[in-house]
Amino acid sequence: MTRSSSTPRFRSGQAPLRGGVVAGLDIGSTKTCVVIGVATAEPGRPATLKVLGVGQARTGGMRREVVTDIEETTESVRQALKEAELMAGVKPVRVFAGIAGEHIQSGTSTGVVAVAREEIAAADVERVQAVARAVLVPADRELLHVLPQEYAVDHQVGIRDPAGMAGTRLEAEVFIITASATAGQNLRKAASRAGYVLEALVHEPLATAHAVLTEDEREIGVALVDLGGGTTEVAIFRDGKTRHLATLPWGGAVVTNDLVKGLSIPFAEAERVKEKHGAAFAQLVDPRDLIDIPGPGPGARRPVARELVAHIIEQRLDEILGLVAREIESAGESSKLGAGVVLTGGGASLPGIVEIAQQVFGQHVRVGVPGDGLRGLVDSVRRPKFATATGLALYAAQRTLANGGGARFAHGTVGRVVAWLKEFF
Repeated sequence: MTRSSSTPRFRSGQAPLRGGVVAGLDIGSTKTCVVIGVATAEPGRPATLKVLGVGQARTGGMRREVVTDIEETTESVRQALKEAELMAGVKPVRVFAGIAGEHIQSGTSTGVVAVAREEIAAADVERVQAVARAVLVPADRELLHVLPQEYAVDHQVGIRDPAGMAGTRLEAEVFIITASATAGQNLRKAASRAGYVLEALVHEPLATAHAVLTEDEREIGVALVDLGGGTTEVAIFRDGKTRHLATLPWGGAVVTNDLVKGLSIPFAEAERVKEKHGAAFAQLVDPRDLIDIPGPGPGARRPVARELVAHIIEQRLDEILGLVAREIESAGESSKLGAGVVLTGGGASLPGIVEIAQQVFGQHVRVGVPGDGLRGLVDSVRRPKFATATGLALYAAQRTLANGGGARFAHGTVGRVVAWLKEFF
């Protein structure tokens, strides 16, 4: 159903484009972030996602991206969504949540079918995809995504769209991503108790990629590194395909714990010091800079060199990024990343993160923030920590538009994204 193509306007007590208002929900180990938006398209202009509201809350009850306390997680979801709703002035109809962690598994599968007609039809492509995805998924696993990688026609490989080609044998390779069924059920339960129904779970690195990567980067080769609180997620894209996924069980919380031990301060104070005074590259810090931290007695304060804080952070990040580099090397992709490495997530906000990452990876590094294809409160999400939530909102909006909800969709940045998103299911 086609709705008005004009930009929605808000009136007191009225929710615009009710059917098209969506939310991306990123429940991390330390923070829960929400982005509410709606996709719109005006005649002759590219389709965009209008950001209506953002929210965040401290996450409780999550460890390494897995629910450990359902009540605390529920409260985190409720607080973040209510904050975003207050800013947006509307409650989302559809909520899409991210899922990540060490329980995620991925791999490739192939399928082959015979082509009876003179040329390959769309039905043949659908049929070979069905064969390729017909793998046995254990009862304790949940199928998240099936991503078409490439096709082969009569043993001619590297074909992206075989429809209309002549041939008698059609092969397909797909990339399959599964998650722990229990992990998915607990995320849905937490959202349900908070008063929301999750329409879908999306693997977080894939959602993040939509918000921060360009088509050219995915084509020539790029490693997306999401520095989260509990884990570090790695996703490698090349030739427009998802080449490798991995989760490392170390993130920003490990850095904070190092500050706790090194400075003898509480965890909450260490987190504040990291966010306000931290740096990932000690050479960027003036050795004369001092900061105040809690002293040994009640109410006491003591000065400490900011350079010491930076040294502690740098040592741990150097170790984490080194593990990422080894993961990329073991996947055989180190020499194939024409676009280098893109850092995102809360850890990517630290000053000096690019400098230390360039030393570790030995190639081009940039920080990925949402921005392209967005309208509305763009400045509110133009930070690495909102990359996943924004990518989930993009995904949710395009799924809604593809199914006939919201404003009619045109060509452009977001329009190109939906073609890739359609391959998820």
